[in-house]
Amino acid sequence: MSNEPSPSRNDDAADQTLASFRKSIDNIDAALIHMLAERFRITQAVGEYKAKVTLPPADPDREKRQVERLRKLSEDADLDPEFSEKFLRFIIDEVIRHHEKARGN
Repeated sequence: MSNEPSPSRNDDAADQTLASFRKSIDNIDAALIHMLAERFRITQAVGEYKAKVTLPPADPDREKRQVERLRKLSEDADLDPEFSEKFLRFIIDEVIRHHEKARGN
């Protein structure tokens, strides 16, 4: 006979609750990936256009406006604006890298 306690109904309910939360997180993660993929498809087109018309890969003024806008959205959504800015900066840096590649740099 084992010294382990037998699982209770509370443990089963907790496991089901955790599984439900995790399923929601998995769905949100999938949506984020699809949204990022769509965003990068569009920014890839922007990079190709910028290369065609010889615009610079980066637009610091737009980046600044975007960061300010996303920080405000984050505050409104009760999300840490510092985290949001770091996340957006990571995305912007990757987009610029793609634009430089499209330009041949």
